[in-house]
Amino acid sequence: VQLQASGGGLVQAGGSLRLSCAVSSRTFSSYPMGWFQQAPGKERKFVAGVGRNQGDTRYADSVKGRFTVSRDNAKNTIYLQMNDLKPEDTGLYYCARSRVQWTISTNGATYDAWGQGTQVTVSS
Repeated sequence: VQLQASGGGLVQAGGSLRLSCAVSSRTFSSYPMGWFQQAPGKERKFVAGVGRNQGDTRYADSVKGRFTVSRDNAKNTIYLQMNDLKPEDTGLYYCARSRVQWTISTNGATYDAWGQGTQVTVSS
């Protein structure tokens, strides 16, 4: 399986970005997917995830109400709509596939396939 993330960029605080992650897999719809952030000098952390069903989502407390995760199983793609961006949202954003099918895990160790990361930089 291959994951290709895109959509990052430089934006001012309060702005918006939409990240996409295209997944090459015949079984894409069978697995939850997640987005993780790695800020400079910090460990990678869970941001948002979407279950096998579009309506099943989970967010880190820091992004609730600002970010929206979604998936299009017909296009093998997941999205992360990021609104009201803050400087602390700066980092590399990775999409990943979870091997835990029955829930949306926040533990990166339970994800078995990762994209290459796309850089998000929010200026104050």
